Amino acid sequence: QVQLVESGGGLVQAGGSLRLSCAASGRSFSNRAMGWFRQAEGKGREVVASINWTGGSTYYAEFVRGRFTISRDNAKNTVYLQMSSLNPEDTGVYYCAVCKGSYYSARTEEYEYWGQGTQVTVSS
Repeated sequence: QVQLVESGGGLVQAGGSLRLSCAASGRSFSNRAMGWFRQAEGKGREVVASINWTGGSTYYAEFVRGRFTISRDNAKNTVYLQMSSLNPEDTGVYYCAVCKGSYYSARTEEYEYWGQGTQVTVSS
């Protein structure tokens, strides 16, 4: 059974940093793109970042570009999201997901497996 487990969320002050991890189990996803999404209270789920199967190509939403970095370790079946210069608008539940294909995607419908999410709260 495929399972994605996010960790690393929490409460941080504005300007601070957090590193999210997402460990996959049940099968290897080394040939699949992976992504991070977030959902703020009362809003829809939006893409944050995505990374292709090798880790060599990435996509970032404009609102995180230059502040967040996505990476992966295929040997560990894990994807990471390093977040810095956090602001209150970054507050929300962060989800990792596995894409149906090998290349990064910003489209929610192209993701097949989802984690349960980890809460990130940025205080002002």
